[in-house]
Amino acid sequence: MLLRDGLRRAVVPNAFDEGARSYDRLVGLNPGYHAHLRLSAERLRLPGEGAGLRLLDVGCGTGASTAALLAAAPRAEIVAVDASARMLAEARRKPWPESVRFVHTSIEELAGVSGAFDGILAAYLVRNLADPDTQLRALARLLRPGATLAVHEYSVRDSVLATAVWHAVCWGVIIPAARLVDGDTTLYRHLWRSVAAFDGVARFRHRLADAGFTAIHSETMTGWQRGVVHTFLASRRGSECG
Repeated sequence: MLLRDGLRRAVVPNAFDEGARSYDRLVGLNPGYHAHLRLSAERLRLPGEGAGLRLLDVGCGTGASTAALLAAAPRAEIVAVDASARMLAEARRKPWPESVRFVHTSIEELAGVSGAFDGILAAYLVRNLADPDTQLRALARLLRPGATLAVHEYSVRDSVLATAVWHAVCWGVIIPAARLVDGDTTLYRHLWRSVAAFDGVARFRHRLADAGFTAIHSETMTGWQRGVVHTFLASRRGSECG
């Protein structure tokens, strides 16, 4: 188990490193990609355009989720972290206000990141973690009591239709497009496999509860991603920050 987890911690960031240069171009082929990230950020329901708030974008990649969080809370301080150096390099090339700071660190360590945060967005992250339960508990400790975690994630296992749509889109659109644009389908075959193996909606809600969250619920997206991509919302319980 330790060997498998260690390999996963090394292989996943490497796969994203290799796909970083073409990543924005490929995800841009999905007409709902950026709109759905913004929807998950908006579902955090951050008051006052985020004025006085401190937010964490964990697993920020090339910055699409960071942009979504910034659009929902333009007056907040945002810390965006990722384990892939090349993904972060792509993110840093884009124009950002001084209120946005990028940190290169593994999600397991979160070096240079400390609480407390008034909200956390984790987009397309949890299914890539070797030990999601430990990391969800760590994210809970970074939140202020009562603050919300929004997990923007694929979850299809509870639905035969959603599973069929996912397989069809991957093998009919995503993987062929990656082969055409990038010449390498490694990252997108990982995407296909990781989504197929990830928790169903009900199981992931239970996982959040086991990690110490409360007020857990989920909402799905529009278009072809209805029933495929969801925003899982959960609040930190307790009276102290870690």
